[in-house]
Amino acid sequence: MKLQFTTTYLYKPTNIAIHIENLYKSYGKNLVIKGISLDIFKGELYGFIGQNGAGKSTTIESIIGIKPYDKGEILLDGWPLKKKPNQAKASVGYVSSEPIAYEDMTGINYVAFIASIYKVPKDEFNSRFEYLCKRFSLKIDDTLKLIKEYSHGMKQKICLIASLIYNPKIWILDEPTVGLDVFTSEELISYMQEYVKNGNTILVASHNIELISRICDKVSIIHNGTILKTFDLKSHPEYKSKLKNYFLSTCKEDNNAN
Repeated sequence: MKLQFTTTYLYKPTNIAIHIENLYKSYGKNLVIKGISLDIFKGELYGFIGQNGAGKSTTIESIIGIKPYDKGEILLDGWPLKKKPNQAKASVGYVSSEPIAYEDMTGINYVAFIASIYKVPKDEFNSRFEYLCKRFSLKIDDTLKLIKEYSHGMKQKICLIASLIYNPKIWILDEPTVGLDVFTSEELISYMQEYVKNGNTILVASHNIELISRICDKVSIIHNGTILKTFDLKSHPEYKSKLKNYFLSTCKEDNNAN
């Protein structure tokens, strides 16, 4: 009798960078994420907005693997997060709303440490580090100082650099312009736009609706743990004005209900 074997491929090549299917997450009896499904394509700059407590940060923390989720599936660049976490996470760079780094390290040593995890060659590290410092207006001399001596803005810059040093295909940012001066914020926006033009993907969460409507191709509004509505701003730029009004009307209804 001839045996037949079926091969199951964990990696699923696709033009979808982030695939979320029927995602649920609870804290005790409190259900925070209620069946979110979402596809973000390669080359998209995707916005994610919602009021505090809507489930925005919990969804992001589930995507990057910080928090385990109860039910559903997440694929990052075709890799299933639960079955192949190392491969999935290797595709992602992440910057939180509050800069998080090993503050007893110097800036350059911290970025070098992150680069070593992702096996960035030394010559590539040197050229990327110098380039990214220049782009985000961080002096090389300042990177020789301990991070605990940095201002909030400098910490944010070193975290941005660390998240990009290994050239991830997916870049996830939570309130990325908080603490940055106007010049650096504009440079960051410019870099984000260049990043997706090169075929990479960005998911950015922010309360700044003006920023989101200005730079994003698509925007999803998360409300009470579900995706309330998605706007395709690239195909329908006229939706940019509707986005703000729709979001504010949703907030107003919630406030009146309370």
